[in-house]
Amino acid sequence: MQRSTINDLIADAAEMIARHGFVLPPFANWSPDDFVAQGERARRIIDSGMGWDVTDYGLGTFDETGLVLFTLRNGALADLQRGRGMCYAEKLLITREDQLSPMHTHVMKAEDIINRGGGTLALELFGSDSKGGFAEDRGVQVRCDGIPREIGPGEVLRLAPGESVTLMPGDWHAFWGEGGDVLVGEVSTVNDDVTDNVFRDEIGRFPAVDEDVAPSRLLVSDYATWLPA
Repeated sequence: MQRSTINDLIADAAEMIARHGFVLPPFANWSPDDFVAQGERARRIIDSGMGWDVTDYGLGTFDETGLVLFTLRNGALADLQRGRGMCYAEKLLITREDQLSPMHTHVMKAEDIINRGGGTLALELFGSDSKGGFAEDRGVQVRCDGIPREIGPGEVLRLAPGESVTLMPGDWHAFWGEGGDVLVGEVSTVNDDVTDNVFRDEIGRFPAVDEDVAPSRLLVSDYATWLPA
């Protein structure tokens, strides 16, 4: 993806988030120079992967297959592994109308997916086989706002603004917006986008970036190369 496109997508996302009455934390507005100036005070943000994230899943077709995310807070894997401490995370996601986030599951993460506003959030759901792999003949049992619901294999669950679904590790899901762009909330156990996303198809999680202009905001995937260790 071109950096100029990423800059524009982040600006558009910030505008949409504000339009829905959600105020982002101050570090959402930090430039690369701001991150450097913060020094070690920004270490938790950097190490936890908090901040902006734009992906086309390595396919080069963002309008058809892509997502903009902002990680607001994220705990530590060490805390999760020992069963106490900061074991949670929170994100905002923007999925555009008919823009697919491809079929995937998580090994570790349980998550509430919440329609925070906009159009309808559509999720296609499948279960796992005995080894945790994608099973086209298995459905899932989920909770929608706390109410149990059986979802058949490949059934599309639609969430109106304010509605949510709880997904557990091994629940395979793809999602997109219907009737407009959707602001999505995600509240989950600790988020690890490097190792905990398992995609059905051979795709990538982070984009290759063509640096045609300077970044206005860093992506979480930029931290390792743009910031001092």
